[in-house]
Amino acid sequence: MRILVVGAGGVGTAVARIAARRPFADLVIADYDGGRAQHAAGERYEAVRVDARDEQTVAGLLTERKCDVLLNATDPRFVMPLFRAALSAGTHYLDMAMSLSRPHPDDPYAKTGVKLGDEQFELAGEWESRGKLALVGIGVEPGLSDVFARYAADRLFSEITEIGVRDGANLVVEGYSFAPTFSIWTTIEECLNPPVVWEKDRGWHTTRPFSEPEIFTFPAGIGAVECVNVEHEEVLLMPRWLDAGRVTFKYGLGSEFIGVLETLHKLGLDRTDPVQAGGVAVSPRDVVAACLPDPPTLGAKMTGVTCAGTWVTGTGTGGRPREVYLHHVVDNAWSMAEYGSQAVVWQTAVNPVVALELIDSGAWSGSGVLGPEALPADPFLDLLTDYGSPWACEERTPASQ
Repeated sequence: MRILVVGAGGVGTAVARIAARRPFADLVIADYDGGRAQHAAGERYEAVRVDARDEQTVAGLLTERKCDVLLNATDPRFVMPLFRAALSAGTHYLDMAMSLSRPHPDDPYAKTGVKLGDEQFELAGEWESRGKLALVGIGVEPGLSDVFARYAADRLFSEITEIGVRDGANLVVEGYSFAPTFSIWTTIEECLNPPVVWEKDRGWHTTRPFSEPEIFTFPAGIGAVECVNVEHEEVLLMPRWLDAGRVTFKYGLGSEFIGVLETLHKLGLDRTDPVQAGGVAVSPRDVVAACLPDPPTLGAKMTGVTCAGTWVTGTGTGGRPREVYLHHVVDNAWSMAEYGSQAVVWQTAVNPVVALELIDSGAWSGSGVLGPEALPADPFLDLLTDYGSPWACEERTPASQ
């Protein structure tokens, strides 16, 4: 399978390192920074320079290099031009984050405006008519979390009360008072937008950022962490294919991190539209990102583990109340020693590579715009384990018992 990977940051680089061990994958690595593309490609793969905003050039690159699929490893700003480029070129498409949302203009903390992925789903008919697959949200969250939800629905439950994605970590970065382990641009976007909640009797609705705090106990020595509502794709994807009473996403951010984000918002530094500074037009959010350490470079100074997972409650297949937490843990020491990539970016990158191998083998197939939960979970989870990165299912005591 010939794959055009657009984006040679931490995740794109980790994709190349993971794919290098799998014989099915032949990559072309593209980035706006040609040197960064070459670094990610190494001696094994071809590197090219491309502007992800230029649909025509990207489509031409897909055709010229005879690519079967485009893997989008950029931030969400570039989803739609790359999505349309793959559609135009007649290739498959995968991403790890979906098209951006826009809050409701009058009632942002109760009603949805333009939801995550809406622009992509509007083009679902065109993908179907061309017989091509746009597999959206196939990182770790969204992605593996959605696969876990499908597994729970198929294997563990006869009726689901709630699907709640819960993310926590105990990662520490030595030498920095504040150092996000993932893109601060994306983190600001998802944490400061109104979070979306799904409820069967209400549909999708919104709430305030960092609402509904709860203490969730994570495995692997992480322990109890306060988690809060955050806007995330799973809440928009899971109800399309899975039957559940409620779907939520909560992130273990910590009070310090939340405080920094709230301060950025108060100062207007979360804005993406340019402002004039010294006669130069700059995006405040881009300035914040430029002032912070680049997350992929932090691996050597990081210690701890990161956990992504899906908590599910309801009635088990045996007819009794059931509560489980399906999860995936990555130790930064392991990912650095094994792949030279820090834990958060490696955990994100491994999932699209697994999905691409399943598509190449025919174990996953389809057309249109699909989320990971639209496809069978077992082949994915089996292959993920084969990649040396096992998952686990923890039984918990249901609240009703």
